Amino acid sequence: MLRFWRFLLIAFCCLSFGSSTGRILEKRDDNLPARVPYVFPPPGTDPIADAIRARRTNGTLLDLDGVLLNAPLIAQGEDILFGVIRDNNTLPPAMRELFILRIAVLNNAAYEWLQHESVGRMAGLTTEQLLAIRLAPPFFASQGVNLTSILGPDLVAAMTFTDWITKNVHVPDDVFNALRPFLNDSQLVEATATAAGYSFISRFVVALNVDAKMDVPVPIPS
Repeated sequence: MLRFWRFLLIAFCCLSFGSSTGRILEKRDDNLPARVPYVFPPPGTDPIADAIRARRTNGTLLDLDGVLLNAPLIAQGEDILFGVIRDNNTLPPAMRELFILRIAVLNNAAYEWLQHESVGRMAGLTTEQLLAIRLAPPFFASQGVNLTSILGPDLVAAMTFTDWITKNVHVPDDVFNALRPFLNDSQLVEATATAAGYSFISRFVVALNVDAKMDVPVPIPS
């Protein structure tokens, strides 16, 4: 536990000399090579690519999309599924982004973190909360790390659930039941689908080295 708080203190010290706490990243990809070529059909030439563009900020395809479009039906299925999971669920936005960011940490998926840190901030996650998500060890609660004062009981329950479903697959009853007070039955399904879905994304972007981020450490927020 002392080691965790030492990391947290060091990270906070860096804030005084780094960029502003509320900075929202605009650049989302470095366009570095992946293990397969990127496929970016020009607008208006590919209905699947155009459907993905319609869901993306400024209609710009991501490097993730360029990799997926090597297999158009996979790309189409991913777009439909994550159009629901990411854009049409009823989860509290901060909790949704915590699921995604924590999975990026647990699976060492820097690309996933880089795509969602700014989204997490816009959803209401503070720099202090992002540091806790980034630096807390897996199964932090069982190691005596108490994050309730930083995350609140709802996000602690969500992060504990994320650790178990991601690292162990089998989620104990007490972990699942700790999430129940904060979500209805529909949202519990959405939470599980979000955690499971973004575990897939994290593995996908790492295995295919999307944007050459496979060996890049997950950033420490500043």
